[in-house]
Amino acid sequence: MNDVETAVTRAHHDEWARVVAALTRRFGDLDIAEEAAAEAFATAVERWPADGVPPNPGAWLTTTAVRKAIDRIRRESKRDDKHKEAQMVYDSTPPEPLGAIDDDRLRLIFTCCHPALAMEARLALTLRMVGGLTVPEIARAFLVAESAMGQRITRAKAKIKAARIPYRMPSAEDLPARVTGVLGVLFLVFNEGYLATGSDTDPVRHDLTAEAIRLTRLIRALLPEDGEVAGLLALMLLIEARRTARVSAGGELVALDEQDRGAWDKALIAEGHRLVRERLAAGVAPGRYQILAAINAVHTCARDVRDTDWSQILALYDQLVRLDPSPVIALNRAVAVAELDGPEVALAAVDRLEHRLAGYHAYHATRADLLRRLGRGQQSLAAYDKALELAGNTAETAYLTRRRGQLR
Repeated sequence: MNDVETAVTRAHHDEWARVVAALTRRFGDLDIAEEAAAEAFATAVERWPADGVPPNPGAWLTTTAVRKAIDRIRRESKRDDKHKEAQMVYDSTPPEPLGAIDDDRLRLIFTCCHPALAMEARLALTLRMVGGLTVPEIARAFLVAESAMGQRITRAKAKIKAARIPYRMPSAEDLPARVTGVLGVLFLVFNEGYLATGSDTDPVRHDLTAEAIRLTRLIRALLPEDGEVAGLLALMLLIEARRTARVSAGGELVALDEQDRGAWDKALIAEGHRLVRERLAAGVAPGRYQILAAINAVHTCARDVRDTDWSQILALYDQLVRLDPSPVIALNRAVAVAELDGPEVALAAVDRLEHRLAGYHAYHATRADLLRRLGRGQQSLAAYDKALELAGNTAETAYLTRRRGQLR
């Protein structure tokens, strides 16, 4: 029984997106695809313990889901249309080349991340239709009620249907912009798992980071020449490599300079470094994700925090600021400035961001640390208090509380 449960879990992880994508291509309806896929997996839970795990679980699940979809369409049909029924039973779609099922999954991702949908809807729909997460899981990840999340997903599917958003790859001229949107969704999913925003959830959600990496690998396999896809994958891998060292046994966030580097995942770091080197060797001007990956590569190259090449990190941030002049990037750049030019120079740069980052806890946490290093204890305490007021989860709160306590 345990082996069967493991097989079902593995099949759900490996085959959910394939099954949903195949059904979406055939029936052109996300509702039908989602419900039929869920019913197929429920049938597997019932049948596989008695019948055994099929040799090809993905094919079994897809065939079962197609039958479930046809049954649903028949039940909901309001007229006896034998011709349409025959089309449902016999799929006349011409056979596609080997590997086309992967194209189906890519089409599904692009459909879920269509720019006609709000970003919140893209996130939720991608996690449900492509990632296979349940509505309660998605609701917990983004700290909304299950009913509200269910409605959000339902509205997104309805908009796709009403607007007749096609289930296909974007045209060649639209592809670069559409890829950017998909990567943006996957990066937000990863960030929510990397450090959850809510106080009543696990501070690190490995299920979300793993899902974002899996989907980015899929896009990487299908668009191997896209530099930003490779850059995002490298960035995720290098951050994920540090996951087990980021929260202490007591549930406190562990800052990069305090982490046990021996606990980092060497295989993920090696893969991330390889991707960064490949993009450097390509001789093409890097994009935002590639530069962020390079910054993380420098951090993970250092065996000890004292070996960190801060001058290289600052040079990379200078390059990144030209592409993305956001206040958060400027804040992170100031951390590198503090290591090279001292906390006073960095504090001046941070203070210039106050009007744009006053509601961002990391701004106040960074400022508190710089004030502490300058010996300005009372101002540092006040900054820590503000950071604690705005902090998102328990691990951050525990870390900031300890740092504030050290000032006493």
